[in-house]
Amino acid sequence: MSIADLPALNATLNGLSFILLSLGVTFIKQGRRTAHKRMMLAALVSSTLFLISYLVYHANIGSKPFPGEGTVRYVYFTILITHVVLAAVIVPLVIMTTLRGLRDDFERHRAIAKITFPLWMYVSVTGVVIYLMLYRMY
Repeated sequence: MSIADLPALNATLNGLSFILLSLGVTFIKQGRRTAHKRMMLAALVSSTLFLISYLVYHANIGSKPFPGEGTVRYVYFTILITHVVLAAVIVPLVIMTTLRGLRDDFERHRAIAKITFPLWMYVSVTGVVIYLMLYRMY
């Protein structure tokens, strides 16, 4: 694997996080706490590996300009800006949500998870969309 392969790996890790988050929520709705915990911790690992890979890639390569023109350019930058802002916001939320769950503080865990979950899902799925738009559309 080379540095050039990291964007595809990053998209894969984001997609995996999305799937693991979906499974985690499904499991908790079914009352399957252990399965929920495993899926959410796996999503955390996947997202952490993404972040490491992302930082390694950008430290070595830098940014790739978006080649699209016209309306698609506005769509891309709208997705990118919301993704980047929410990616920064989500880190402390994920940490707080995880710690509350691990400490069995379930009332406070549920309260913050209602905010964390949809934002984390959005960041995960838009990470895949950004990859597709930047590396596969043109």
